[in-house]
Amino acid sequence: MANPTSFIFLLSLMLLLLQSYLFSFANAEILNVTTDKSALLALKAHVSSKDPHHVLISNWSSHTPICTWVGVTCGSKHLRVRALNLSYMDLVGTIPPHIGNLSFLVSLSIENNSFHGSLPNELSRLYRLKFLSFRYNEFSGEIPPWMGLLNKLQLLFLDDNNFEGSIPQSLSNISSLQLIDLSYNQLSGSIPSSLFKMPTLQAISLCSNKLSGLITSLDFNASSLQYIHLGGNELSGGLPMFDHLPNLQFLSVSRNHFSGVLPEIGNLTMLRELFLYENNFEGTIASSSLFECKDLQKLDLRGNNFTGRILSNIGNLTMLAYLYLNNNNFEAWDANLVTPHK
Repeated sequence: MANPTSFIFLLSLMLLLLQSYLFSFANAEILNVTTDKSALLALKAHVSSKDPHHVLISNWSSHTPICTWVGVTCGSKHLRVRALNLSYMDLVGTIPPHIGNLSFLVSLSIENNSFHGSLPNELSRLYRLKFLSFRYNEFSGEIPPWMGLLNKLQLLFLDDNNFEGSIPQSLSNISSLQLIDLSYNQLSGSIPSSLFKMPTLQAISLCSNKLSGLITSLDFNASSLQYIHLGGNELSGGLPMFDHLPNLQFLSVSRNHFSGVLPEIGNLTMLRELFLYENNFEGTIASSSLFECKDLQKLDLRGNNFTGRILSNIGNLTMLAYLYLNNNNFEAWDANLVTPHK
C-alpha cells in the first residue's frame, strides 16, 4: 500500500508546479501587453510637439488601456496590438526601434504624415506583418534589405518619400507579396532581375525615380501581374517580350530612354492602358499586333520617332477613348484621331 505521506507530498508538489506555471503564464501575458504599451509610448515620445489634432497628446495616456487608443486595434484573444493606423494625422517624428516589439502586428500604416529619418532594423521582427504603408512621408536612406524577412507581407507602400540607393534584391524573397509601390523616391541603379518572378505579384510601380539600365534581362514571368508602371526613370534599350503576362491590364514605360521597335504584344488580350510616350521608339506601327488588343482604352505614343502611316486598322480598337500620336514622324495622319489634351 502506498505511503499516504508520499502521496500528499507528490500532490502538493504538483499543485505547486501548476501554480508556478499559471503565475508565470499570467506574468508573461502582462509582460507582453506591457511591452506593447511601452512600444507605443516610445512612438508617442518620438513624435514632436507638432500634433495639430492632439490625437496622441490627449488620447494616448498611460492611465488608459491601449486597446482604447485612437489608431490602435487589438486582437480579441490576447489583447495584443494587431493593427496600428496613424494615417492622415499631420504628425512629425521618427520611428523608434521599440515598434519592433509589437510582435502581433499584422497591419502598420502611418501614411500621409511627416515622419522622417531611416527605418530601424528592429522592424524586421514584425514577422506577422501583412500590410505596410509608409507612403507620403519624408523617410530617407536606403530601403533596408531586412524587408525581405517579412515573409508574410502582401502589400508594401513606400512611395512618395526620399528613399535612395538601389532596390534591395531581398524583396524577391517575399513569396506572398501582391503589390509593391516604390514610386516617387530617389532610387537608382538597375531593377533586380528577380523582382518580377514572385508568383503572387499583381501590381508594381517604380515610376519617378532614377532607375537606369536595361530591362530586357528582366524575367517578366509572374503571370499574375496586372499593373506595371516604370515611367519617369532613366531606363534604356529595347522593350522585352511581355507574352508571359496574360493578365496585364496596365503598362507604362513613358519618359525613359527606350528605343527600337515595339515588341509583339497582341497576345496581351487584357491590356487596357498602354503609355509609351517620350522615348525613342521607332519603326512603323501600321502592322503592329498592338491593334489586336481589343480592350485597349488608353494609348499614348507621342514624343517618339515612329514613322509610316496610320492606317484604318486603328479602327479595330473599338474601346479606345484616349489616343495620343503627336510629335512623331508619321507620314500622314488624321488629326481628328488625337484626343485633345485635358
